Amino acid sequence: MDNEGKKTRIVKDIKVDTTKCAGCRACEIACSAFHAIPKFSSVNTARSRIMVVMDEVRDIFVPIRAGDYAQAECNGRNVYVIDGKEYDECTFCPASCPSRDAFKDPDSGFPLKCDMCEDVPPLKKPMCVEACTFGALTYEEREEVVETEPQKFGEMEIGLKTLIKKYGLKKVMDTIARVSKE
Repeated sequence: MDNEGKKTRIVKDIKVDTTKCAGCRACEIACSAFHAIPKFSSVNTARSRIMVVMDEVRDIFVPIRAGDYAQAECNGRNVYVIDGKEYDECTFCPASCPSRDAFKDPDSGFPLKCDMCEDVPPLKKPMCVEACTFGALTYEEREEVVETEPQKFGEMEIGLKTLIKKYGLKKVMDTIARVSKE
């Protein structure tokens, strides 16, 4: 295989085995404590980047990790049937979006996203995996070969290009110069 134009990266993942999840929510508690400011100073599972969807009557527990923020509500309204009970698509969605309060900071409303408990020094595995005594969550690192992509513009570059297109380069430069002096 030709590796020109390709590089490797480490992919970190948390695998979920729903057959082992007992719904104890230890993962939620560990996550919220780790992300408290200062660290481990409080527990508020509303700040957790993982939540356990529960149907205690049927003993179904599904840990869901917070994913990317979605700026708009999705159009999908699929229904999942698990052991005879219907769940809508939002039940298992990892996104923070305008249509629900899941994975949003309860004070600021800002979206939350799983960061795999990145820390200095790095942890051996994320706190939710560490806290899961039933083995429902397992941490995995693997190396993947990926195509090297041309450099993408970040949000700031996209915003500046939009402003330049709308107001012109001179006006944007003058505004930046004026604001930087304040």
